[in-house]
Amino acid sequence: MTSLWKLSFTVPHEAAETFSDALEAAIWPEVLAVSMTEAEPGTSPLVQTASEWNEVEAHGDWRIEALYAEAPEEETLRELISRVERETGTAADDFLIASMPEEDWVTRSLEGLDPVRAGRFFIHGSHDAAKRPAGAIPLLVDAGQAFGTGHHETTAGCLEYISELVKPGVPLNALDIGTGTGVLAIAIAKLARVNVLASDIDPMAVKVTRANARANGVAPLVSAVTAKGFGHQALRARAPYDLIVANILARPLVSLAPSFRANLRPGGTLILSGLLRTQEAMVRSAMSLQGLKLVSRKPKGDWVTLRMQG
Repeated sequence: MTSLWKLSFTVPHEAAETFSDALEAAIWPEVLAVSMTEAEPGTSPLVQTASEWNEVEAHGDWRIEALYAEAPEEETLRELISRVERETGTAADDFLIASMPEEDWVTRSLEGLDPVRAGRFFIHGSHDAAKRPAGAIPLLVDAGQAFGTGHHETTAGCLEYISELVKPGVPLNALDIGTGTGVLAIAIAKLARVNVLASDIDPMAVKVTRANARANGVAPLVSAVTAKGFGHQALRARAPYDLIVANILARPLVSLAPSFRANLRPGGTLILSGLLRTQEAMVRSAMSLQGLKLVSRKPKGDWVTLRMQG
């Protein structure tokens, strides 16, 4: 069975973002995803794909987790972390590299998580289907390995924008970058009844997206491919897009700014999330340099979702 590899360690909260940024920026080993969670004794933080971060509390120690497709060299990672320790004047504790068997991830589901209402959508696991409010559009998401179930502020912000902007029956060429569980692509497909292209750098996320599309009755409408950024021909072939949704990390959003502009039709809509409020100025500046204008924003807790226009 294929395994992923996870690096984990704890750091003081004021240095967590610096450590996370260093892992994201490293050319080697190339990271699939980085997450930050408040470190609490006796708890296990959720692990996410590149499509989305875990919720972060602004106090105490934080746990940093990074996922790799191949076993990373411990010496290389320790050198990287030591450099950041010197830069920040802090120390990383509980350093651990471990394999994560795929079968252990697939057994994860939404059991124990309450359903969520976001705009017109009702996100639920199979165990909560009967709780759907009248008139709500159901999104059945049993998370599996990928992260992005609608329970996080970033996903909820994207779903609210989709609920406001996507019109039933109106033709729409849509792309979901960093799809995770596929919940955003599925939401667009169910609301507009149009074909949606979804992509993720994590092959397991693509498998989960396809399974969730089948479970939601929109498999013919949702196509999912494994791709980093716009590096897949399928993404470029369908451009320009009327709507692009990207719920990923802040720095990848910045690096993708030129590609967003090149693949978004004039006047098209770009929904960006996965960024902390402290990272908003950086992301907005990168988009502005490409001629993408801010239309509105949805702050939720420490996070913010942006609506941009081409």
